[in-house]
Amino acid sequence: MRMRFQDRAHAGRLLVKCPSDAWNESPLVLALPRGGVPVGYEIALALGVPLEVLVVRKLGVPWRPELGMGALAEGGTLYVNPELLMYLELTDADVRAVARKEAHELARQVRLYRGGLPLPDMRGRTVILVDDGLATGGTARAAARAARAAKPRRLVLAVPVAAREAAEALRREEVDEVVTVQEPERLGAVGAWYEDFHPVDDEEVLSLLLEAHDRGASPAP
Repeated sequence: MRMRFQDRAHAGRLLVKCPSDAWNESPLVLALPRGGVPVGYEIALALGVPLEVLVVRKLGVPWRPELGMGALAEGGTLYVNPELLMYLELTDADVRAVARKEAHELARQVRLYRGGLPLPDMRGRTVILVDDGLATGGTARAAARAARAAKPRRLVLAVPVAAREAAEALRREEVDEVVTVQEPERLGAVGAWYEDFHPVDDEEVLSLLLEAHDRGASPAP
């Protein structure tokens, strides 16, 4: 049965109630900006654990930017969808051109949201990656590979709604667990699952990170 979330905060409160041993392992919550931050904030608040960001940028097809051909995560982790590249006859040069452009915005967000500081130490920890939805999974794959390189003990992806096929692929190939509230066979647009899916801006991200810092759990951005 399809359920629409009131907003990202509501989705986060429902998500953290879903069964997972990860909630009890003093995890590090890494939200994917911008839309994942309000969801991740609610999870970190409920668990009383740190909230941080792992910045990832979608790589859009040059003539159709809303269609993701891959993603770039901080640290230089790059994921591309080989089937889509072949189908659209995109070249490595096409990917590099888009990646260079997105790298500038990625660096800007790291400076703004984390003061240019490196990601927190993940070695031996349970790390929960959080976003507001999972469609094709390209952004989540790049984030998972960037986090996996930091050698966490366990890596979990938590999203309120995910396309079933994409969630199953992530479970098999990238993360130890995917936690969702809903996994429809046909997702459509992620925003269709929310009553309020307003664009999250820098101000909202910074406000939530500062609130997390004021609780004493997270470093100041």
